[in-house]
Amino acid sequence: MGAAKPSPHAVTEVRRFQAGDFAAYRRWYADPLLDRHLGPMDDEWLADVLADTNGEEWAVLADGVLLAVVGLTPDPEVGCWVITDFAVDPRRRGQGWGRRAWQALCALPALKARPHWRAYVADDNPQAQAFFEAQGWRRLEALGIEDGLWTYCWQRAGALAGCGTAPA
Repeated sequence: MGAAKPSPHAVTEVRRFQAGDFAAYRRWYADPLLDRHLGPMDDEWLADVLADTNGEEWAVLADGVLLAVVGLTPDPEVGCWVITDFAVDPRRRGQGWGRRAWQALCALPALKARPHWRAYVADDNPQAQAFFEAQGWRRLEALGIEDGLWTYCWQRAGALAGCGTAPA
């Protein structure tokens, strides 16, 4: 029996990640690309997510099928929310679910008050770099020598300038 097929175009639910989501999410990490960039996925991760009172882990679904998981944490030092992880079910890669997940997340009333966002993307992850750039994110700083990460910034239309330095 194959995986359930979600609506071809619509995110139907965005909610906090729940323990019941973990089995499906963990299976995604059999994908070598996802595991290399965001893994490994283990029970300790789940315990941390469920106990975290500062960060947030969001589940994006269509017709009850988990399609994306997005982690967020505030960075008061730069006044932004940071995407700590952004994973799309590898079987759905290249079908626009990442874009729809980001749009649905941004549309949540609780998140509309957050105008400035950052993401740190590995130099060896051109797919993630292309994703953020396609969503209108700006690359801010030169590649971090110590961590090999690019800094990306996004802000809502009409938001006052923020989120860090000028583009490189």
